[in-house]
Amino acid sequence: MNPALPDTQQDAGTRRRLAVAALLVLGLACGTPARADTVYLPPEQFIREAFSKTPPPQFLWLDAATQARVQAALGHSYPQARIRYWRGENKSLWVLDEIGKEYPITAGFVVKGGVLEAARVLVYRESRGDEVRYPAFLEQFHGARLVDGKLDKRIDSISGASMSVDAMQRMARTALTLDALAP
Repeated sequence: MNPALPDTQQDAGTRRRLAVAALLVLGLACGTPARADTVYLPPEQFIREAFSKTPPPQFLWLDAATQARVQAALGHSYPQARIRYWRGENKSLWVLDEIGKEYPITAGFVVKGGVLEAARVLVYRESRGDEVRYPAFLEQFHGARLVDGKLDKRIDSISGASMSVDAMQRMARTALTLDALAP
């Protein structure tokens, strides 16, 4: 205790410092969004479900020409030099990552004859917007194809999840583009 100050002034100063410290801690806790990887379906299981007999993985190397086509579909170049995919039973399967707002969304796409047969959110890492995982949203992609570099089906957005919806559309366009490019 400081003998120069009366007890009431010392108590008020201590309370003020504690209040400021509490607000600072609360602000840091609330200002930092929680990040959790939510696995809705492991990629390996998605692959097993898509094929009666799982084919071995193949790789598509992204040379300059391929990267240019991917960039047109995705909106930016793909960050890897090759993409792993599976082809069998007259269809291909692609597991892709794309940033939603801040973190990657991992999604799987099955393409048959240039048409999307299935789309699934496999791993979701954002704090909001995971409504894109619901079948009611994902069913919109079924039957979509590329026409002039765009999906030929209108995909309805979800309030509060528009960045995740956009990421799913970019990945769907990319899967269709890659299917057309892959041997």
